[in-house]
This record gives sequence, structure tokens and C-alpha cells, in this order.
Amino acid sequence: MDDQPLTLDQARRLQLAAQGLLTTPRRKATPADLRQCIARMQLLQIDTIHVVARSPYLVLFSRLGHYPPAWLDAALAQGEVFETWAHEACFAPMADVGLHRSYNQQARVHWGLKRARENVASHRAQLDALLAHIDAHGPVKSAHFKRTDGQGGGWWGWKDEKRWLETLFATGALMVARRDKFQRVYDLAHRVCPALADAPLPDAAEVHAQFVEKAVLALGITQARWIHDYFRQKPRLKDPDLDALVARGVLRRVDVRGWSSPGYVHRRHADLLQKALEGRLRATHTTLLSPFDPLVWDRERASALWGFDYRIECYTPAEKRTYGYFVLPILHRGALVGRLDAKAHRTQGVFEIKALFTERDATLNDAALQAVAGAIRRCADWHGTPEVRVRRTEPADLLPRLRACLESPASLIRAGRS
Repeated sequence: MDDQPLTLDQARRLQLAAQGLLTTPRRKATPADLRQCIARMQLLQIDTIHVVARSPYLVLFSRLGHYPPAWLDAALAQGEVFETWAHEACFAPMADVGLHRSYNQQARVHWGLKRARENVASHRAQLDALLAHIDAHGPVKSAHFKRTDGQGGGWWGWKDEKRWLETLFATGALMVARRDKFQRVYDLAHRVCPALADAPLPDAAEVHAQFVEKAVLALGITQARWIHDYFRQKPRLKDPDLDALVARGVLRRVDVRGWSSPGYVHRRHADLLQKALEGRLRATHTTLLSPFDPLVWDRERASALWGFDYRIECYTPAEKRTYGYFVLPILHRGALVGRLDAKAHRTQGVFEIKALFTERDATLNDAALQAVAGAIRRCADWHGTPEVRVRRTEPADLLPRLRACLESPASLIRAGRS
């Protein structure tokens, strides 16, 4: 273990730097920046909720700033990223397709894969017929098939063909060729990724080792117990499990003040580690995060590293929610200072903040509140909903200050609307 310990703040900044959230972008994003952003995170989780922008687009916005969401659609259609079961349903760099296919076939434990295997055993004839149809007629989406049973069924009420398509996707026979208004368009795997035909899949041990490395690399710094969650590996790791990687110099053990367990940093982040130790990582970025952002998707890690107790409540009955349906964490200069429950009313051009809550230990002075207002304005403008309406805040006395900041010239300038 390194002799010089990191402070908790330095560890946070190291993670932000690895995740692409440390500093505000200095120039307009390009499609190459989007691809590099996904490669840095290793995974981009997919979720269909769209009270604001769907999660994968919002995760990218938090890092890239104003960019056309169609760039992500194009990256998928052009074979630069692909869809897979991973942390959950995710986009991943096409370079990692073999790793994910191997893990999904050999080791991953997930309800979607389990259900798919059951369907393969019980509905082989229907699956073969659907594959033959796609082979002969080309890519399909669920909407191409009309429901004939007059009712909903299992798997969120999916019709049979949707279940078969998802089964064949989960087993690897089909891949997602593109998205059409966010609906998956499925095609035979070898047509989406011709390289699969000749490339042998890596074995389970190699996949496990590479996913461990990739998780540590994506997180910047992590305790051993948090590594498994990134790619949803089994089992949870302990410090001795990483001894070999430390001995080979792939990972470095570091002490973090306040942690009872060591942290781990990948050797490719040696420069970032040194900058963190020397206090040369400056956090300048203020932005809104998706509930499914890698920074917060592990509740235990978010609590231990960020002091941020975060639970996604969109799947919780309304009467049991604490903060709201789709609550966006607020990142400000290296700290998670609050969260807001938002909805984009696209037809009316209104970005509604149903409620904004600050963390107990977060005091937003005028400069901080102005930065948060600027982040809200940028997010609202990117949504095409330039009118921001704030309903309430906690504490309540923050409401008039926030409304004033949102209307101030400085907020408009920060949002690029001067």
C-alpha cells in the first residue's frame, strides 16, 4: 500500500476524473467525444423512462454538454457500440463484444437471461421460425408484429413476438442493429457484427479478470467490495482476490483517510493518482446526473464515497417515495449537493422542477446557487424546454433565491443564451 494516503476529497476527484465529470467541457462535443465517453465509462446503462431525456442520453449530456442525441443512435447503427445485458441493459464499446457474449453465455446470473433460457427450452419451434423470417426478410422490430391474443401477457405485457425477440437477443442469436424512435430493431448477430463469425470467445477466467480491471479503470478508485457491481460479477471481491493484480503492478493499493479498507487504482491512472495526491485535480463541473449514472448506481458506494444516500424511486409506489419519481442528483464542484425531481414538458417548452432538495451538509452560497441555476438552464435548453418552473425547494427559503438566479443574466450566460 502506498505510504501517502488520499483524503476523501482527493479520492472523489480521482473518481470524477476517471468518469469524465471533473471539469466542465471547454469546447463543443464531437461524435468522437461521445464514443470516447462511453469507452471511458465502459458501460452506458439503458432505461426507457423519459420524463426527462432517457437515461443514456442524459448520462452523456452530463459529461459532454449540449450535443445531438442522434449521435448515440448513429454510434449504434454504425456498429461502434452495441447493446448487451451487463450492469443491466447497457450500451458498450463494440471492441468488448466478445467479452460480454462470453460472460452472458457462461457466467452471468440475470433474470432476463434465465427467462430466455426457459423460453429456448419451451418454444424452440417459434424461435427457429422467427430466426428464419429475419434471415429471409431482414431486420425487424416488435411493432412489425400485430397482437392477436387481444390481451397483455408476461414480461410487462409483451406480445409473443416481443418475448421471442428478447429471448434471441439475450441468447446472442440476435443483436440490436439500430433504434427507431428508441424501439429496438433486431437482426442476426453475424450481420450486425460480422467479426463474430471468426472470433473465438474468451474463456470465463479471462473475462472475469478483464472485467475486474475495466471496473477499476472506470471507477478511478474503488474498494474491492464495490468492483463486482459494475459488471454484475459474482462473487463480491475481497482484498486477497486482488493480490495477484497488485503484485503484477496492474492495480495499486492506496490508503484513503476514513476508509477501513484500502482503495485500488489502475496503473493507467497513475498520473491521475499523483495529481490527486498533490492536490492538482480541480473540480469545476456543475451538472445534473441521471439516476442511472455510474457515479451513483451503486447505493453502497455512493454512500461511502460521496455521503449520498441515493435510492431510485421510480419503481416505488408514489406514497412511499421520499424525493420523487425521477430524481436527478446535483453535482457541484466535486460534491453531490442535492437532488431534484424534474419533468420536461416538451410540447409546452417547460422544464418543471417539482422539488429541489439540498443535502443536509450542503450550504449553497450565492456562487454555488448561480452555478446550479446555470446547470439547470443548460439541461432545460438541451431538452428544448427553455422555460424553467420551480415548484418548491427544501429548505423552503431557497426557492426565491433559486428563482432569482434562474432569471439572472449570469444564469442565461452560463446556459449559453446571452
